[in-house]
Amino acid sequence: MSTEIKVPVLPESVADATVATWHVSVGDKVTRDQNLVDIETDKVVLEVVAQHDGVITEISQEEGATVLGDQVMGLLGDADAAPASEDSTKEESAPAKSEDAPVAQSAPASEGKEVDIKVPVLPESVADATIATWHVQPGDAVTRDQNLVDIETDKVVLEVVAQEDGIMGDIIHGEGDTVLGEQVIGSVKAGGPAAKADAAPAADSSESSDVLTPSVRRLIAEKGLDASKIKGTGKNGRVTKEDVDTFLKAPAPAAKKAEASAPAAPMGDRTQKRVPMTRLRKTIATRLLEAKNSTAMLTTFNEVNMGPIMSLRKQYQETFEKRHGIRLGFMSFYVKAVTEALKRFPDVNASIDGDDIVYHNYFDISIAVSTPRGLVTPVLKDCDKLSVAEIEKGIRELALKGRDGKLTLADMTGGNFTITNGGVFGSLLSTPIINLPQSSILGMHKIQDRPMAVNGKVEILPMMYLALSYDHRIIDGKESVGFLVTIKELLEDPTRLLLDV
Repeated sequence: MSTEIKVPVLPESVADATVATWHVSVGDKVTRDQNLVDIETDKVVLEVVAQHDGVITEISQEEGATVLGDQVMGLLGDADAAPASEDSTKEESAPAKSEDAPVAQSAPASEGKEVDIKVPVLPESVADATIATWHVQPGDAVTRDQNLVDIETDKVVLEVVAQEDGIMGDIIHGEGDTVLGEQVIGSVKAGGPAAKADAAPAADSSESSDVLTPSVRRLIAEKGLDASKIKGTGKNGRVTKEDVDTFLKAPAPAAKKAEASAPAAPMGDRTQKRVPMTRLRKTIATRLLEAKNSTAMLTTFNEVNMGPIMSLRKQYQETFEKRHGIRLGFMSFYVKAVTEALKRFPDVNASIDGDDIVYHNYFDISIAVSTPRGLVTPVLKDCDKLSVAEIEKGIRELALKGRDGKLTLADMTGGNFTITNGGVFGSLLSTPIINLPQSSILGMHKIQDRPMAVNGKVEILPMMYLALSYDHRIIDGKESVGFLVTIKELLEDPTRLLLDV
């Protein structure tokens, strides 16, 4: 008996979807709840899982096909429902391979076949991508689900993993090449037990790279370093960013000898290095220029006494962390205050689309996060429905994803308002640039003790400057100042957030 593999029911606003990635092939055995295929809409990626243990007997809609809700894409048979023709093919092909390689007599028919490494299906808004980093070289042993290559788009880094165990074959497109969706960029020669045994030494030599986090791998690749020469001080010998920095600062003995014997270069120490911009950096540059050139941007300032919030954190930090498993930071208070202010000033929560003003009745806040690749603005959705603890956890998750290059298109899509906190780097004051198509952005800064006049007396208070940059085409001065004053009042008296006053 066969079970139909269907497209999930799509939301009313979504007309159709695209088959993004099949994680199985015809003849593969699968287990209940195993992800079979990813279905991509213009908003989200949906996973279709197996309803029971069995074998994939048919795939009727290949990757890239446009499908409708509830449409059949394939069939899942019982565990013994593999196509008879496929079984007979395997039996006939086994002896043929055994003539030259006796050890492969019990190997499956897939052993030795070339498996294409393809660029993932790119969203409609992304025209092409760039090969960022190859983590393997031809001849390396690879295992199923091992990350082979990072593909960089304008918004996110996509990881392409091995579909089977085997040996890395040719690399058709090297780092820096521009590629299209579903383009073949290399191949893996699928291998069974014999191939794995032969490749054991190669697997050992690459073991050190397996313990590197994506951000450290990327930093090592950018600097052109050999990971095996860097001594790791992290847990289980893991190489950290600090280890890479230490390695870069340490003078190489060979280089010292060369300097002693070689004549001085004409330029001396005045060297320079030219590297191309990453796609993300180019996108950031383009969007910032577009924001400056296409909006009537203006910045207004205020300052806030952070003493009350600092006292509140000090009083409840330990209890909060024990109860929720995360530290209580400042950003959750900023998000809460911004969300409340957006409710009171709907123009700030709106955007311009052509000649129309679009008012949003939801509160998705973009949080500016600094990553090894540059500044990104992942989105914390439905902030009006989140508790302080949920906001803290959401921000931490986005920050970790950004650090490790794991942010998805869904994480980056949307956002009605942006918060950026230059204070973590020591910035005292700045004029942030609007994150299009949003109409405003709030800059938070360094908390610094300053003498302030309080009831006719001078007191030392922990003060922070606020900067609101906004598009004057949609937001007037009255609304911008009122919005900023509301945030100031809510932060200086956090009780207002609970009482909605």
